[in-house]
Amino acid sequence: MIRICLILARHDALFPFGPVYPGTQLLRYGRLLRRRRRPTSPRPGQRLAAAFEELGPSFIKLGQLLSTRADLLGEELAGDLATLQDRLPPFPGAQARALIEAEFSRPLDVLFATFDETAIAAASIAQVHFARTTDGQHVAVKVLRPGIAAAFARDLDLFLWLAGLGERLQPALRRLKPVEVVQTLAEVVRFEMDLRLEAAAAAELAENFAGDSNFRIPRVDWARTGRSVLTTERINGIRIDDRGATLAAGHKIEDLLGKAATAFFNQVFRDGFFHADLHPGNMFVDPDGAIVVVDFGIMGRLDRATRFYLADMLLGFLAGDYRRVAEIHFAAGYVPTGRSIDAFTQACRSIGEPILGKPLQEISVARLLAQLFEITEQFEM
Repeated sequence: MIRICLILARHDALFPFGPVYPGTQLLRYGRLLRRRRRPTSPRPGQRLAAAFEELGPSFIKLGQLLSTRADLLGEELAGDLATLQDRLPPFPGAQARALIEAEFSRPLDVLFATFDETAIAAASIAQVHFARTTDGQHVAVKVLRPGIAAAFARDLDLFLWLAGLGERLQPALRRLKPVEVVQTLAEVVRFEMDLRLEAAAAAELAENFAGDSNFRIPRVDWARTGRSVLTTERINGIRIDDRGATLAAGHKIEDLLGKAATAFFNQVFRDGFFHADLHPGNMFVDPDGAIVVVDFGIMGRLDRATRFYLADMLLGFLAGDYRRVAEIHFAAGYVPTGRSIDAFTQACRSIGEPILGKPLQEISVARLLAQLFEITEQFEM
């Protein structure tokens, strides 16, 4: 805790702990060490993001999760945390070789004809190497960072303790469920720490899209996959945010948008099982114009009832039937039964009317999100 406080102090990022640790000796000591703030100092969220990056993988993951909770932190702070990148310097390739050999209790050259010791991608949990199997298949090999499970377990215990302390000392925080936020992070991390589960998620998603030529998932090499190693087919494609290369390859942006949107709606509403980490680094366009996705450590599930609620809400907003939208919220239990359905209908109209029928470039998503979070607080959702 002292090390964390010192790093936060060095980045002048102790402010989240003020409500939790009012007047404690540790905070007073930390504030003595913080940098003197200049007129051009970064915003609070930028300072906190920089501190989280220095604190390492667990804090990077926490910051990424908190960046989705503008209701908890405010729009500006959440937006600054959204800039956190899930990357760290790679660990040595020789160490990756040793980890693979330990996982399968076999020499690496029995598994792979060639293995590139230079990682092509390194994140907080694992890194990826290109290789060629002994039967000639070009593959990507994901290897967990050494000691990462123990490091996350230690930090998650700290996060849980701080969240519980915050709920006890600041009752207003309880509606936002900080303990549940940390428990969600812990569940995500547990899945990411066993690459066999990620392989299973990739296989399930591939099964759901069997026969779909517009959306593809790399094939899992189960013979070379274990708890700490995941081997999949190597993808040949262009990052989906590389507009210039995409156009040069002859792909149409409108077609790609349609394919990506269709695939996501199928995941959410048809299957109830979706890729929950679809940032540009995880999405590629292959030579045939198909969307190819990678990294299946974070997936989401929706039960049938929730899918119907979400679909009905979407249709209600698109039709301008705000009473129906309100009724669905109450039926799903998203709004406490003691609140006024008429008032909530009015709130739904205030959200929908300004944006209904407008092109996306004319809609301020930031302003919309801010209004949504205000309404969740007003109606104790």
